[in-house]
Amino acid sequence: MKSIYVGNIPFSASEDDLRDLFAAHGEVLSVKFIMDRETGRFRGFAFVEMEDAGALAAIEALDGNEMSGRNLKVNEAKPRAPRPRY
Repeated sequence: MKSIYVGNIPFSASEDDLRDLFAAHGEVLSVKFIMDRETGRFRGFAFVEMEDAGALAAIEALDGNEMSGRNLKVNEAKPRAPRPRY
């Protein structure tokens, strides 16, 4: 299973829109929109989890693809860097 970073998502898009877009390339296991902690508003990026083969096909096919006038940024998600503790 691979986690895919999807950036520059239109604010009008829904998780179902993203799921439908990625489903053309393989089974989508999950879609998680990232929300701002303080305002609760969508931050314009998400993570999609797919099986490895479908994920690679989706990354190749959808990077730079236009969605509602915005070019998506699609690549393999990188592990989150540890945050310093105070």
